[in-house]
Amino acid sequence: MNFAEAETLAARAAAVQALPEGVPSPCTSVCRMDRQSGFCEGCLRTIPEIAAWSKMEDAARRGVWHAIELRARAGIWRLAEAPGDNHA
Repeated sequence: MNFAEAETLAARAAAVQALPEGVPSPCTSVCRMDRQSGFCEGCLRTIPEIAAWSKMEDAARRGVWHAIELRARAGIWRLAEAPGDNHA
């Protein structure tokens, strides 16, 4: 994820949180977990958030979107790579 992608994801997260119902999945079909952060490189969700998504009510889904927004804006996706580790 780069800065522009993170900003786009954060803006989408802010917009989705205002939806009264039908909260969409944040999945971007990247589906690759970062070993350092523990977040999906495409949507910034954790494995428990991904696994529970289909069973969540809209209020809980909005909470996940809020967490995604905070993660994207905080730059959590920019964690430094370990030396010699080009594939986090």
